[in-house]
Amino acid sequence: MRYVVVLMLVLIVASLGSGLYFVMRDDGKSKRAVKALAIRVGLSMALFLILMASYYFGLIPGRAGG
Repeated sequence: MRYVVVLMLVLIVASLGSGLYFVMRDDGKSKRAVKALAIRVGLSMALFLILMASYYFGLIPGRAGG
């Protein structure tokens, strides 16, 4: 599970970086920056849902010590 979370975080940061690159280079002539940032939002939502489902199904333990 830890590797899935780390991989998703790396993909989110890569998408954010590509969005920044396209914003700086394209001068508003293409929609690549919007697409890259939309992918980042989708990955972030998917990661959130994966973490919530993992907690619900017991793959991630709850807080220790009450």
